[in-house]
Amino acid sequence: MCNEKNSNCSNCISDILKVILVLQQNACPESCLDSCDRPMLGGGPNCLICNTRPVMIYTCCGNGTPWAMPTDRDNNSVCSNSQASACCTDCSNIFRVEKLDGCCATFRVLAPNPQESCCNSMPYIATNSFFTMDLSCACAIKCLSDTYVECV
Repeated sequence: MCNEKNSNCSNCISDILKVILVLQQNACPESCLDSCDRPMLGGGPNCLICNTRPVMIYTCCGNGTPWAMPTDRDNNSVCSNSQASACCTDCSNIFRVEKLDGCCATFRVLAPNPQESCCNSMPYIATNSFFTMDLSCACAIKCLSDTYVECV
C-alpha cells in the first residue's frame, strides 16, 4: 500500500479510524473486545466515561518507530524518531483522530498529563497542535487504552 496511489482510500487503517472517530463523537461508557475497532469506548474504575481512543501511527518509512509531532503548534521543533522515543517534552507520538476526509485524517497531538500520578486516570492532555496525514503513508496504528481527555 505504501507509495501507491489509491484514489478511493479503501484501506484498513482508514476504516479503523472512521470507527474510532464515530465512537469518540458518541462516547459510550461500556467496553467490549480489546481491539482498535471495538464497538464502544471503554470506561474503567478511574474513568467513568471515556471520550478518546489514543493511537500511535507507524509510517512505511519509519523503521518501526512511531510518528511524532510537536505538542505546540507555535513551536518550531522538529521531532525525530529518537526524540519521541526519548520522551522529548516538545514532541509526542500519541494522537487523537479529529476528522476524516477521504484518504486524509486530521489528528490532535496529545501530551502526557504533567499533573498525573502513577494512577493515570487522565494520562493525556489535549494540545493545540494538529496535523493532517495522507493515510496511504500510514502502515500501522496502535490503539492505547480508552481514556478521558479534557477540552476535546
